[in-house]
Amino acid sequence: MIDVHTHCMLAEDWGCEWDDHWRPVYGGPWQDVTPEDYDRAMTGVRAAFVFGIRATSAGVATSNEHVARFCADTRTETVGFMALDPTDPDVLEQLADGVARGLRGIKLYPVLAHFDPRDPAHDPFYAAAATAGLVVLWHMGATPSPAGDLDVTNPLTVDAVARRHPELTQIIAHMGHPWQRETMIVLRKNRRVFSDVSASWARPLDGYLSLVRAQEWGVADKLLFGSDFPLWTPDEAVKGLRSLTGIRVPGLEGVRPETLDALLDADPRALLGLA
Repeated sequence: MIDVHTHCMLAEDWGCEWDDHWRPVYGGPWQDVTPEDYDRAMTGVRAAFVFGIRATSAGVATSNEHVARFCADTRTETVGFMALDPTDPDVLEQLADGVARGLRGIKLYPVLAHFDPRDPAHDPFYAAAATAGLVVLWHMGATPSPAGDLDVTNPLTVDAVARRHPELTQIIAHMGHPWQRETMIVLRKNRRVFSDVSASWARPLDGYLSLVRAQEWGVADKLLFGSDFPLWTPDEAVKGLRSLTGIRVPGLEGVRPETLDALLDADPRALLGLA
């Protein structure tokens, strides 16, 4: 099993954002994860993508140095992603630093960073990422933060990036919840765009509908497993996904067990250019 959505950020990386805006929703303080904690949770995972968050306007920042050091300190095979904000004036320097540290992708968070993925001003950044062979993983969809800008977090925004940069490999996180249907049509038309299923089981009706829609639109093979650790462990994620096969709607096909088998057994690293 390959887990493409795990986090390593520290409480200090959040600034005031977690305590002010997320803690009231999630009910507790952010819990830092040590490499040892991570390895225990990743038992049975062949490899995992790991990253933090950067949103300069929200005071949130995970350094390239921390991600690289965290990856070096785990026994788990990890693929480190830098967390960048394209609105930073030195973002291309941060990108070059991440590449020099061996990081293989970029986590972007427009809903908190307050940038529109469609803005052509970011084209040099996307082009640099593609030239470096990096994978861009987008947080797309909802946020509990009142500071978030939902106008820029619909997965349809990724379509504009894909049309201008078809060579750039992109992953839409969380199937773009609650806009999972829009995610499916973006995946269908853009060959280098994929989606992870992280947190989809947390709202079972939406999770059920999104997986059935992936089957109906013929894009189930473009879905990637992600746990959203430490919010959920990989084991909890698998159990949550499996539970969706038990939902039945009269007259409709449900989530096929083979859809989940293929999702959980796949190794997408070569497909993503990360072998």
